[in-house]
Amino acid sequence: MNLRERLSRRTMLANLGILFNGLIAALLAIPIVRYALSSVFPDQKMRWQSWLTLGSVDQFPPGQTRLAAFRNPHALQWDGKTADSVCWVRCINANAFQVFAINCAHLGCPVRWFPQSGLFMCPCHGGAYYEDGSRAAGPPLRGLFEYPYKIEKGELFINAGQLPTPGDPYARVDSTGDFQCS
Repeated sequence: MNLRERLSRRTMLANLGILFNGLIAALLAIPIVRYALSSVFPDQKMRWQSWLTLGSVDQFPPGQTRLAAFRNPHALQWDGKTADSVCWVRCINANAFQVFAINCAHLGCPVRWFPQSGLFMCPCHGGAYYEDGSRAAGPPLRGLFEYPYKIEKGELFINAGQLPTPGDPYARVDSTGDFQCS
């Protein structure tokens, strides 16, 4: 049998079809296998526990509330500017802070600080919070979410990987009807 008889048009196209389908299957399998093995890679597994710097404690004068920016620890290379996050930092004194998530506890709209009234206000549904983050008025059932913080070598760090939510297994409702997370 010569080469021409072995490689008919039908055989060649069938072989190309098998090769093409194999390549497509391999490309589709990459994200599935990566997802299945994602818990094995240590750099991905512990990112939510990382501490992020907000800058020097000198940037936050006592008695004031300021906006601070950080990069989301879950960010991927292609996230770009969408991975940049902000929070409200309230400096009580030189060693005591409150760091609030910018999102309203009602539906997640960004709250804004109004120093004249000493309130955080939500523009979406009229939620209001006192300067300590507790609920003042409106539809939210609880106060603002707080990030855990620590101070090391004059720098303010927050653990921004995971925020407590009302559905958190450690969340409980206190006697006033406000959610508390331990």
